[in-house]
Amino acid sequence: MTGQQLALPPSLWASTAAAGPATPQLCEDKQVDVAIVGAGYTGLVTALHLAAGGAKVCVLDAAEPGWGASGRNGGQVIPGLKHDPDDLLKMFGSERAEALIDVVGNAADEVFELIDRYGIECDATRKGWIQPAVSATAMRNIESRAEQWQRRGVSVEMLDKASVTKRIGSDDYLGAWVDPRAGSVHPLNYARGLARVALNHGAEIYGRSPVVKLESRDGHWNLTTGQGCKVRAQQVVLATNGYTDNLWPGLRQTVLAANSFIIATRPLPKNLRETVLPGGEVCSDARRLLMYFKQDAQGRVLFGGRGPFSEPTSNSDWAHLERALAGVFPQLEGVPLEYRWSGRVALTKDFLPHVHQPKPGLSMLLGYNGRGIALSTSLGRHLAMNLLGNGQEFPFPITGIKPIPFHGLQRVYVGLGIAWYRMLDALT
Repeated sequence: MTGQQLALPPSLWASTAAAGPATPQLCEDKQVDVAIVGAGYTGLVTALHLAAGGAKVCVLDAAEPGWGASGRNGGQVIPGLKHDPDDLLKMFGSERAEALIDVVGNAADEVFELIDRYGIECDATRKGWIQPAVSATAMRNIESRAEQWQRRGVSVEMLDKASVTKRIGSDDYLGAWVDPRAGSVHPLNYARGLARVALNHGAEIYGRSPVVKLESRDGHWNLTTGQGCKVRAQQVVLATNGYTDNLWPGLRQTVLAANSFIIATRPLPKNLRETVLPGGEVCSDARRLLMYFKQDAQGRVLFGGRGPFSEPTSNSDWAHLERALAGVFPQLEGVPLEYRWSGRVALTKDFLPHVHQPKPGLSMLLGYNGRGIALSTSLGRHLAMNLLGNGQEFPFPITGIKPIPFHGLQRVYVGLGIAWYRMLDALT
């Protein structure tokens, strides 16, 4: 990364976050139990639990904690996966699937319990997640999803058209289900809070220290930073998600790093605040190419969705979101936009998180498919417990590294896929 790329990209979160803890550049060789590459949620949560368990840990990041998607996402804490519980039963069989369903179903709990335990100040609220439907087919799907979680003890709520219009403030939708387990955070403050807690537990975090070489030698792993410093570790965790590079052969090609674009209005006057998600819920709809939105703590409306694969270069790259915002919430016409930004989401071919352990002492965890806050918090803890050797089996199967075919053409087929799904959504 260049010096300019090391700077935290402009966003609502970058402008409103509290200062993070000091994470100086690594300037000397070190020897640790576990070295973690990447200071996003996965790396920070894993480091926190490892350090709390007595391990000597260091985290190395090319920029700073929360620089990637952990500091740029929409701040929605949603449990579960893209796959519903019954789908997981078919995919994994009863015994493994039920354990997995329990983990992902409680993932949001882990986020809010961690925030409460350590007093992380990140505008945490827990008012639930509304998933509304734009078509009869989508409505049948969310009715099935709600019923499956209700069978597992979740106090779901179903909304008809009149109710969903009132709860969201838009008459675009036919109905919805409400998942009370979900909530919202200021994502960069959450990342910086995790970094502070990990440091307080004895972990070391080094920014502006990109790892450029990783090799195994004499039963240990050796990591070399761009500045030439070396870290010797018994265990290594790669936690780079949507910003994975070529440090380990083939890993970058296992995910599609798609851009998620977000816009945010100025803080709304009181009369308008009461017309957009007045109950404080977060929302992402059931389109093929979903849109997601919420109010932040200051009354801004955040509105996000997929965008061009390439990095944005002008405000016109967010024009599709501005049109969508006007369509969903016409009452916001004339309210100026205050922020536009984007971040990379790691999508996997099977829409499941992936954990790989291709060599003894080397672990990789990535691919949250848009559910990163909750899943990385939960799975980072599970990975730490696994590395501490407590005999706890990782909830997801450990798989081999399987690059997506024709990954080099991802810009082409992601772009075509977005255009295709956008057309189908328009038709329905």
